[in-house]
Amino acid sequence: MLLAGDIGGTKTWLGLYRPAPDRPEPLQAREFATLAFQSLGDIVETFLKAASVPSSEIDAACFGVAGPVTDQVARLTNVPWPVDGAELAERIGLAETVLVNDLEATAYAVPVLEPHELDVLQEGIAQPEGNAAIIAAGTGLGEALLHNVDGRFIPSPSEGGHADFSARTPREMELASDLIRQYGRAHVEHVLSGPGLVNIHHFTHRGPCDAVGEPAKRSEMPRLISASALERRCPQCVETLDLFVAAYGAEAGNLALRSVATAGVYLGGGIAPKILPALESGAFLEAFRAKEPMVDLLATIPVSVILNRRAGLLGAAVHANDIVAAGG
Repeated sequence: MLLAGDIGGTKTWLGLYRPAPDRPEPLQAREFATLAFQSLGDIVETFLKAASVPSSEIDAACFGVAGPVTDQVARLTNVPWPVDGAELAERIGLAETVLVNDLEATAYAVPVLEPHELDVLQEGIAQPEGNAAIIAAGTGLGEALLHNVDGRFIPSPSEGGHADFSARTPREMELASDLIRQYGRAHVEHVLSGPGLVNIHHFTHRGPCDAVGEPAKRSEMPRLISASALERRCPQCVETLDLFVAAYGAEAGNLALRSVATAGVYLGGGIAPKILPALESGAFLEAFRAKEPMVDLLATIPVSVILNRRAGLLGAAVHANDIVAAGG
């Protein structure tokens, strides 16, 4: 049996899978509020106890964590506690345990996704021998590369979400200046994330927004802003989402160029599936392609939104499956 985890700043998914040649078979999964626990070990113990599964039945475990992983230790970007793979394995009694970056985990899922789990924004002309890339806006912004090595995608993590935000228009330059005043620098995650959408909203409004109101939790703001924009209830909310979508397209195009992702660019994370009408409006692809002299290249790169909300969990299971197949 395989144990998989997708540990994010807001939510943590854990799941049990049965090993299979290509795509592991899901057995059960459960969602947890990450910050309601003091450690990943607490979450895993709660999950396994509820599932009535002893650790001795688990052949391999893989956890995707929202932060950089060094020597199997991760400090999550938006979570106050660290994750130590060796300590976790010893505490739970797991034989084979590995930590990977959360976008690296999602990248492992890309080759096994079914057509109905994708929404195609740009058909393009996929090059089977090419690389691929994934970008995911959610609680934070993640990016990962999929290097094509002898016909097989090998995921590689990055912390590109914390690179500098590249303003392209006078309005984006105003936004960047506003972010620099607030944070000392403007990085991509300040724009492309749930909190980033709130940053843009504050920039466009400069005051109260009747369409959004005063939600009980700041974490509810991105959903309310997106709904207001998609329903066109507030011109400033519309501009907020327009700025977000254009910046998302531009950064996805930057990632495509850096990785030469001729096999495809994939949008993961929780935000993209919720704003599909905005992503399909044309502004995303216009910003994605607008990179002379590489316009023609970018126009041939397939671009898809991942609709499977458990893709990170699936990818972690795929990697655990690979560990079992390789004999540990």
